[in-house]
Amino acid sequence: MTFPRLLLLFSLFSLAFSHENFDTHLLPRPLIVEHPETLLKEQSETHLKEENRLECSSWRFSVEANNLSPWKTIPEECVEYVRNYITGRGYSTDLQRVSREAADYAKSVELAGDGKDVWIFDIDETLLSNLPYYADHGYGLEVFDPVEFDKWVDKAMALPIEPSLKLYEEVQGRGFKVFLLTGRSESRREVTVENLINAGFRDWDQLVLRAPDEHGKLAIIFKSEKRSEMVKEGYRILGNSGDQWSDLLGTTMSTRSFKLPNPLYYIP
Repeated sequence: MTFPRLLLLFSLFSLAFSHENFDTHLLPRPLIVEHPETLLKEQSETHLKEENRLECSSWRFSVEANNLSPWKTIPEECVEYVRNYITGRGYSTDLQRVSREAADYAKSVELAGDGKDVWIFDIDETLLSNLPYYADHGYGLEVFDPVEFDKWVDKAMALPIEPSLKLYEEVQGRGFKVFLLTGRSESRREVTVENLINAGFRDWDQLVLRAPDEHGKLAIIFKSEKRSEMVKEGYRILGNSGDQWSDLLGTTMSTRSFKLPNPLYYIP
């Protein structure tokens, strides 16, 4: 064995048994292979989640555009989507936009100054939020139970929808008469007044609720009749805010109507 070969062999032995540290990146790294079935499963789950999001987003769009037939509950597969929307930034951003657009319109209106120019507000999901109730009832997945809902109403704990409170104060400050038109029962007048005041809504001009003989009427008929009565009394309905199309459509409609988002329930 020649001297150069002996020197190389000695060097290799020295490196192998040396106690000095050397860069580990010089050594081969272990090969990590993702199992094809795992990758396919993850891709499939991601695809299904995206498809579900798109389908539920499309469903909510149809709700807000009033393109769906009357529906009683949200789709079961959309519970997570509705919860994320209603408790997240999407819902609050949509509420703020509706409020801003309505306020811009209110600023553009020249009132007659005779006290006959009216802005109508619905109450539930328009001025007051019943989200705690619906959070306990599947975010609209359960069929509406009027008895259970009235128990919640009687607590007078619904919170204000802040963009609507801002609009409410804006139209009041501009001289509109404020009429509250709700499908709540006349028997709930006291707790409704208490809740509204506690939530910051004050000094309205009329609070119209359902009389006992009006409970069998569809909301769109009941509210149309009440608006007709207002017009017969000489009022001009210039603005109307509601979360249901039945708050806004029908006869004797407002000059401008503003629909707030609500994917939780549908009232014909």
